[in-house]
Amino acid sequence: MLVAACSDDGKDGSNGAPGSPGAPGAPGAPGDKGPPGESPDGGKGGGKDDAGKPGHTFAFSPIGAVSTDADKRAVLSFATARIDGNEFNVGYQTELRSRASLAPGVFGRLVAKDGTPLTDPGDGSEVVSPSNDFSSLLPVGGKIWEITHFETTPAAMYLTELKQDYDGYLTPVSTKPIDFAGVDGLWTPCAGSVTPWGTHLGSEEYPPDDKAFQDPSITEAKKFSSSIRDMLRYWKVDATTATADEARKVFKPYNYGYAVEISVDEAGKTTVKKHPAMGRRALELAYVMPDKKTVYLTDDGTNDIFSMFVADNPGDLGAGTLYAAKWNQTSAAGAPHGTATISWIDLGHATDAELADKIATTKFADIFEAAAPKAAAPFCDAGFTSVNTDSGKQECLKLKPGMERLASRFETRRYAAYKGATSEFQKNEGITYDPDTHTLFVAHSSLSNGTESGHATADKGGPDHIKLAKNDCGAVFAFDVGADSTLHSDYVVRSAAALVEGTPLTGAAAYPAGSPYYGNTCSINGIASPDNLTFLPGYNTLIIGEDTGSGHQNDAAWAYNTATKQLTRIFSTPYGSETTGAYWFPNINGHGYLKMQIQHPYGESDEDKVPAKSPERESYTGYIGPFPALTR
Repeated sequence: MLVAACSDDGKDGSNGAPGSPGAPGAPGAPGDKGPPGESPDGGKGGGKDDAGKPGHTFAFSPIGAVSTDADKRAVLSFATARIDGNEFNVGYQTELRSRASLAPGVFGRLVAKDGTPLTDPGDGSEVVSPSNDFSSLLPVGGKIWEITHFETTPAAMYLTELKQDYDGYLTPVSTKPIDFAGVDGLWTPCAGSVTPWGTHLGSEEYPPDDKAFQDPSITEAKKFSSSIRDMLRYWKVDATTATADEARKVFKPYNYGYAVEISVDEAGKTTVKKHPAMGRRALELAYVMPDKKTVYLTDDGTNDIFSMFVADNPGDLGAGTLYAAKWNQTSAAGAPHGTATISWIDLGHATDAELADKIATTKFADIFEAAAPKAAAPFCDAGFTSVNTDSGKQECLKLKPGMERLASRFETRRYAAYKGATSEFQKNEGITYDPDTHTLFVAHSSLSNGTESGHATADKGGPDHIKLAKNDCGAVFAFDVGADSTLHSDYVVRSAAALVEGTPLTGAAAYPAGSPYYGNTCSINGIASPDNLTFLPGYNTLIIGEDTGSGHQNDAAWAYNTATKQLTRIFSTPYGSETTGAYWFPNINGHGYLKMQIQHPYGESDEDKVPAKSPERESYTGYIGPFPALTR
């Protein structure tokens, strides 16, 4: 199964015990100061009123970097929040953990296309995913529904009904898998968002490569990638015995890699739509802007693109024009890392309806002619274009006549690079928006490979647009947004500048053996591999969730005040887990919620610290809160 990454942690504050709601805790202890030369987050961390809009302030009691085994196994969150001068006791509340049985379903259990549970071929046990990611809260009529991603292959989304009490606490009432049979299943959903019209907008990350899948030299299904072999279980095809042609009859790569929209009515009936009109990529997140028609889409991996979709009509993502960003660098240094202006390459118009009957019948070879690159420049024969896409693989491509529309939607990353857009982004992740300053925030988990100047492989096949210094600890960039009449949107990204980034520690700066932070390759006083983002409008507060491996042993979430530039650690997860699904819900029936999930504890590192079948490995779906409703 495909899961995401891990790691960083905090100290004291509200302590959510495994399997139960976290109770409001005591104020967080002063943070660890770290080694000399680092800026401590100490006991301040936003404890004073921060400079927000007049009359609107939000501050968190900080937690320190975890240093003990007990804290590294715990769920830790800030204990108090000071909002507009009033202090509130809050904590992490666990709604459900994976494998929880709650009629009519088992939370996270994977099912085949016919709805029957998948079983482990080794011991016959039911397969339950511990890899929950984004989780939306959707008030519909008099009910609250929650849709939760499980980032596996085959994947699942679960619909859970929640009961809200007088004080705002949420309790699950029922849970069940959402049926994806009508779209031939779901592939590795990662992050997500809620549309302005109240639907769940999910993703499909790392879609399969049709070019490789159709390789005639592959005659046995067991020769396909592990993700494809896992996905074949959806049709109950045994990859160990099936031929490649038997697999190709049911599995179509162009079915996956899209934004996935789910609507739910008050009775709990769901409607599933995939939106090929928005293009296909390793989709991390689709985020709809306030005009209800401009959508930004990030692409997670190496040699990625950054996309914008402008729908024909507000509230309808089934038709529109797709664009890919071109990074025009203005500074390799700056505030603090690099700046650029952004222009947009038009990839054309398309609709879901006109693409629907092409998905199962189209192959890569119908769209592009491909040739092997030569060893030296110009690399490609006349008529072919050299591009770098998909983990730094150089390709020579020639578009076949009349295939522009299908290329733009089924091979979006390749086509964008072919058209001259920037395909050098590295692990483009979360997106959020501040409507007061018209700023779009985008997380880049790593500044490496294509983002480096003149990288030996990632920049070999195409233009070297992005020329930044390497930073494996990553950064969050701020993108200025404004109106553009030629692109028919009031929310077009125009420029970019690094906002906050992690600090790599190497050589003499590394934590020494014997330090409680030994092995962390990023400073514990800053971010490592930022992933999920959410913003608290009117309060200058950007929430940053981590997805890091060696950067921080335990993943953390941070609050960054965009006015004061103060960074405060507010959340920490157990060994081997990832913070996922950070998302702010300002007002659901008079209460606010900061959604936060904990994916695959002990699942990506420190696996030896608990037994393989330990309940401690089950994921957490929950929230920090409840808060009072916050309105601007």
